[in-house]
Amino acid sequence: MTSITHFTRRIYEQWKRDTLSQSDFRPSVSILRLSLMAVFIGIAAALVAVALYRMIGFVTNLAFLQRLSFDFVSPSLGHSRLAIVIAPIVGGLIIGLMARFGSDRIRGHGIPEALEAILFRKSKMMLKVAILKPLSAAIAIGTGGPFGAEGPIIMTGGAVGSLFGQMFYLTSIERRTLLVAGASAGMAATFSTPIAATLLAVELLLFEWRPRSIIPVAIACFVADTLRPFLLGYGPLFPLAMAFHLSLVDMCMAAVCGFLAGLLATALTAAVYKAEDGFTKLPIHWMWWPAIGAIAVGIGGLFEPQALGVGYDVIGQLLTGKLVGGAILVFMVAKSLMWVIYLGSGTSGGVLAPLLALGAGLGGLESMVFPGSNPLLWPLLSMGAMLAGVMRLPFTSIMFALELTRNASALPALLVACTTAYGVSVFLMKRSILTEKVARRGFDIFREYTVDRLEHMAVKDVMSTEIMTVSGNISVREAAQKYFGIDQKYRAYPVVDSEGRLLNVINREEMARLSHADPDGTSQLADVLGKDPVVSYPDESCKTVAIRAAVEKLDRIPVVSAERQLLLGMVTRYDLLKPYTHHHEEERVRERFFGNSK
Repeated sequence: MTSITHFTRRIYEQWKRDTLSQSDFRPSVSILRLSLMAVFIGIAAALVAVALYRMIGFVTNLAFLQRLSFDFVSPSLGHSRLAIVIAPIVGGLIIGLMARFGSDRIRGHGIPEALEAILFRKSKMMLKVAILKPLSAAIAIGTGGPFGAEGPIIMTGGAVGSLFGQMFYLTSIERRTLLVAGASAGMAATFSTPIAATLLAVELLLFEWRPRSIIPVAIACFVADTLRPFLLGYGPLFPLAMAFHLSLVDMCMAAVCGFLAGLLATALTAAVYKAEDGFTKLPIHWMWWPAIGAIAVGIGGLFEPQALGVGYDVIGQLLTGKLVGGAILVFMVAKSLMWVIYLGSGTSGGVLAPLLALGAGLGGLESMVFPGSNPLLWPLLSMGAMLAGVMRLPFTSIMFALELTRNASALPALLVACTTAYGVSVFLMKRSILTEKVARRGFDIFREYTVDRLEHMAVKDVMSTEIMTVSGNISVREAAQKYFGIDQKYRAYPVVDSEGRLLNVINREEMARLSHADPDGTSQLADVLGKDPVVSYPDESCKTVAIRAAVEKLDRIPVVSAERQLLLGMVTRYDLLKPYTHHHEEERVRERFFGNSK
């Protein structure tokens, strides 16, 4: 029969190739293509990381040491008090001008901008952002801004991946994978943390757990980390060569450590956005805000020069116990105020390095009062817990602390501390520091990953089998009188042949068209109906059919057998929502099975 159309066969065969509903994951040839692209993106991200480091070094040397050099140095090495005050303000002025006349997307720490591009701009990022973002970050950090380089590198690496993807015919999802691959590879190259960078993609940027995205991202991170020793040097950033012998007391105190880190994370996040709100009330253009925020950097730098810049050297001192007592408290107060005010002004810089420093500082203070024989344990735990609390990335934070120090003996305590800080943050903050900025721009981000109920229930489990069909052998006039009169029972009817095979679906609009084309109404429906019906198959998922219904703008789709196109039933929009009734019961209905007398 001609009712078994090439069109419907093609739909079904394509569905079988693309979804393979009986497998755990959905393989796709695009994985191989994207994986090859990820190699080049990983190389580019590593080069971007090196370029940013060199630019930061150049600006730092020029601003504080008045020399031309690309060496990565700390601003605290400069002894000019005038430079400490003037350099941040000049840097803020330049950044404001770049944002005003270049692109305002260079403002902020980079990760929210990457999230916005992924979710709301089809993973498209602009070339000028890829150029201006690292340049503005180099100026902000090089002139003393208390930021890390990782946020700008993540955004720039993401821009590189996005731009690379825009050169090829790719879907929005494939472009997203390349954007995230570039962003994560930038982090891997910066810190030599490829596993944590891949977890960052999974917990924050990909919004899915599928081989099509995880494999290319992991490849890009591996490539970037492999190149790092040749570009930035060997070894972990903060090596901690000692073994922690954890006791029950240590594990209990790890929970306290995580709780305190969660409280500090909440306070710092709230303070950043309070500062941002304060700047919005100023009666001047936002272009001038970074220069005003930089005043706090200059003043703080006068009191505590070690709080200027990235501060990797200070983090190393905190983790190894070389910075102790009141010096830690002075550093934390200065770093916090400088970071909160300058970041709230809308300048360009990352958040990871400041959070590492403040977390390690909190742990250094805790080591003065916490019991146990491992005083260096608490800076390490607090460092990871601070990341988990502020960024809401518990597993990324655990692996990040592990890869930064290459010390696995603290892993159980890290799990306790980071999970506790994450829980405190979730209870006390509506959004993280990463998603709050996106929400303030009018977008909401839902990051809780759950099983898609529509994807895991087949159409055969929800379709209606008691349906009224129309024979294809009757005339147009008879069909109009019998099924589309004043007592019309259904909005649409499937039309079948004598053997029960689907010919098409007819509704009132189609009936009017046929009546207009055949005023006498003597033609048989089988002869005048179109032969390319949109159909579904019993083993297809509800999600697949729901998407098809949305694309075709249909409120019901016939379900047919794959072999002979025999009509099996109809599935409506309401039917496709039935899986959510099971979800509602699982979420809301509480039952007790043991100790129940009934």
